[in-house]
Amino acid sequence: MKPPTPVLINSNVNMPILAIMKVFFASLLILTAAELFAFPLESGYTLAPKSTASESEKAKAYVNARLRVIEESRKYLGTPYVYGGMTASGIDCSGFTSLSFKDALGVTLPRSAAGQYSWTVRTTIERAQPGDLLFFRTSNNNDITHVGLYLGDRRFIHSASAGTSTGVIYSSLDESYWARTFAGAGRAFPDVPAEYFTSNTSNTSVAAGADGTGGQSTGGQVRINTPAGVPNNTPPGRLLAGAAIAPVWNSFMQGGELMRGISGQLYIYADTYSLGTRMVFGLELRPEYDGALGIFSLPITLSWGPNEKLRVFLGPVINMGDTVVQINGNDRRYQSGVNWLGIIGFTAAPFEIKSSGGIFSPYLELSWQSYSGNNQTFDFIADFSAGFRFSTGIRWLIQIK
Repeated sequence: MKPPTPVLINSNVNMPILAIMKVFFASLLILTAAELFAFPLESGYTLAPKSTASESEKAKAYVNARLRVIEESRKYLGTPYVYGGMTASGIDCSGFTSLSFKDALGVTLPRSAAGQYSWTVRTTIERAQPGDLLFFRTSNNNDITHVGLYLGDRRFIHSASAGTSTGVIYSSLDESYWARTFAGAGRAFPDVPAEYFTSNTSNTSVAAGADGTGGQSTGGQVRINTPAGVPNNTPPGRLLAGAAIAPVWNSFMQGGELMRGISGQLYIYADTYSLGTRMVFGLELRPEYDGALGIFSLPITLSWGPNEKLRVFLGPVINMGDTVVQINGNDRRYQSGVNWLGIIGFTAAPFEIKSSGGIFSPYLELSWQSYSGNNQTFDFIADFSAGFRFSTGIRWLIQIK
């Protein structure tokens, strides 16, 4: 059997390491800055919490901002519906939500209902909180055509264009028309533990119009509750799934191509508050072809982090194929098989591009894969060069539960 062709490792690694570190820290700085925009209104407006605020202080700030939007929206109650209108004399549905946010927080929303749908972060009606937006498909072309402001307990305030009552009114998702056309909820602010919200609905009565499109009510009240310490009643978790693909860049292989190989990911994440604070745990399959070493590997990793954007991971690796690397004229042989502590790494993907088909995120990843060395002594330059991974790619993520 013909032995594998040796791959050269550059023994003068100072310049490649310096270049890699510059790229890494520049990318990390850009991605850290981009994390501020994980939610549209996570920061950048007057009532936003400081980055150094505690979790409790952040929750109170977001609740306060939500309630300010609701308070401002109620002053338009009874305003007639006017297509394209954005004044107290006439207003349409997206104009109503836009003005409510503008008056309360000084921020500008996309002008159309479809634009606001793309702008927000998807959530379910079960997890929706007061101040979120509700979206509807009221036409036959399956487009998002209507938007309202959620008040809690399946109630919302909006500017209706048809039905027994039009203009800015209160309605409920229990009404047949709105239940039938409901498309989903969207979140502009980060979610907060449920205990920070309490509802007083004793004065609420919803009466649907004869065709199910009207409906008015006193709207009820939503007020803030700020318990001391960490809330006990936390929101339910989410189940996320997705895929990713990324080139693996060459860094130390002498005379090699710019791209060392290509890697992919298939993963599932559990977003949970069960440990008292938000944590995301993941399971990933990471098939990779390493063209520099001429092998295929299959890392199977567990990951965890404060959210789905920043995570560390580790796990075993199944290597298929043998290879030889050469350093300073000496061959160093690696073998295939299972390495139970085969990979450890870090992923950063804070910048998101939201769409109706899911969330797309550019990401960078640093990792180290360990190769079995046929009882050879550890050689830092050779082993690190063979195992080090730096990749940048794109991933796709959807919520499945």
